[in-house]
Amino acid sequence: MEKVDILGLLPEQLEAEITAMGAPKFRAKQIFRWLHVRRVFDFAEMTDLSKQFQSELSGRFYINMPKIAQTLASCADDTVKYLCRLSDGNLVETVRMVYHHGVTACISTQVGCKMGCTFCASAPLGFIRNLTPGEMLGQIYAADAGRPEAERISGAVLMGIGEPLDNYDNVMQFLRLLSCPEGRNLSLRHVSLSTCGIVPHIYRLAEEDFPLTLSVSLHAAEDTRRSELMPVNRRYPLSELLKACSDYFKKTGRRVTFEYAVIAGQNDTPEMARLLGERLRPLFPKQRPHVNLIPVNPVKGTGYAAGSAAKFQKLLERQGINATVRRTLGEDIEAACGQLRRNTIENAGL
Repeated sequence: MEKVDILGLLPEQLEAEITAMGAPKFRAKQIFRWLHVRRVFDFAEMTDLSKQFQSELSGRFYINMPKIAQTLASCADDTVKYLCRLSDGNLVETVRMVYHHGVTACISTQVGCKMGCTFCASAPLGFIRNLTPGEMLGQIYAADAGRPEAERISGAVLMGIGEPLDNYDNVMQFLRLLSCPEGRNLSLRHVSLSTCGIVPHIYRLAEEDFPLTLSVSLHAAEDTRRSELMPVNRRYPLSELLKACSDYFKKTGRRVTFEYAVIAGQNDTPEMARLLGERLRPLFPKQRPHVNLIPVNPVKGTGYAAGSAAKFQKLLERQGINATVRRTLGEDIEAACGQLRRNTIENAGL
């Protein structure tokens, strides 16, 4: 029988597995608490379980916790970037970021990515596989390891390596685990999920009734340029994507935010700002759309340079768009997603 990743099971799922082994239901609660409250990831260290039962658990389950392969701490701020090695040897990245309102983890949802965005450090390495719910949750537990309760992660953004909605079922299970009252109990109001715009899954997400923030990566306001930057636009053009965003808002009551990487000479012109205003203003009646501007990160081989986010911000505000420039964290450790993994793989000749 193939072993089960116990870290990815919800309480009721774990209870079903444990009772199927012939053990009483309360054992499932004990194990879930060991994993998700006490953060013990070795059955042999779960001291209120018998040695025999520990052995039985080891034969039925495995605990799929990522291992920290490399840690980079910024000298400029409190940002820490982790290169996480998964059980099969693959690498993903996790970033711990400190803000005045708390500590946020930026996690990866896939090993690599299929979307092929031309400004992304992950795109040239291609897609390898989806992450499991346990591997996503394990990134947060790994970034919390050794820290006191007051310094533990209080928010999460799914903006690391991979497209979250391309790994839909596993990401939904992760969100349920993350917010589980018996476990990590992190409110999904403190979670942001970023997508390049997989339209059918935006509609699916609206039906989940999660109070998270949906962030849509736009990066252009017309189809030709967006398709050049983001090939997904050829499948789901802007008209379909923005309708899905409007429908998401109508269904959930939660306004969608938009991510926009400012690239010099590509998408930072007054004309692009005008088009962006025309497209976004009708989406949310009585509310101004919000765009989060990000100076594009320099990535080897792309030829892209960062445009002036502050200048483009002013252009958007004249169009009736609320625009903020994302606070840059961890510049000295290349905290943008994919860079550390890519450098590590290329330096190793893999």
